Amino acid sequence: MRLKDKTVVVTAAAHGIGRASVLALAAEGAQVWATDVDAAALETLASTPGVKTARLDVMDHGAIQRFFAGLTRVDALFNCAGYVHGGSVLEATDADWDFAFNLNARSQFWTIQSALPLMLEAGAGSLINMASVASSLKGIVNRCVYGASKAAVIGLTKAVAADFVARGIRCNAIAPGTVDTPSLQDRINASGDAAKARQAFIDRQPMKRLARAEEIAPLVVFLASDESVFVTGQVYAADGGITI
Repeated sequence: MRLKDKTVVVTAAAHGIGRASVLALAAEGAQVWATDVDAAALETLASTPGVKTARLDVMDHGAIQRFFAGLTRVDALFNCAGYVHGGSVLEATDADWDFAFNLNARSQFWTIQSALPLMLEAGAGSLINMASVASSLKGIVNRCVYGASKAAVIGLTKAVAADFVARGIRCNAIAPGTVDTPSLQDRINASGDAAKARQAFIDRQPMKRLARAEEIAPLVVFLASDESVFVTGQVYAADGGITI
């Protein structure tokens, strides 16, 4: 039980990588706060041993502050919320840019600000941010706004790591390739030709398959645990070989 007696907060916990991570964290003994804007979907986690659920809109700064004010301890925070915009810089709009940076980057800035004082008081803590292989790691076709916002996540991760490395706080990021999640399926279904769209996602993966959410969750467990106590400011590309 690598996470026994640890309290972990997960955002966007109702689906996909967030949900898989909640289950993996709880299985390792953590007390997990599973949060999401989708309260109904969260209910499917409510009966899981070691899991508490709370509706949380990470676009609402006040709601984030109130949620963390109600906690007495946070050993790890996994910022999983995000949204993928498609298109090049020529298709991008100001609204796309604002939404992507608010959800993908600013929400992490807000949750870190709220969780960090509890970690500093304890003298230890692990912050885990969801980035993407589409970021400063690699340019991906038709991911302009998304890639820019995820590059900001990597910059935030390294800045926080540098500022608090001497105070017991670690901050790392996970940069997945294409993961088979409900969010991806929604984009595939919206393409007009689901079979063709799905195959295109598979073809751009060197392993010629999509990742499963359960294949990303072990990284979250590792970074939340004391096994990664000497690791900070790093970006883990779980990308099936895209960045080789």
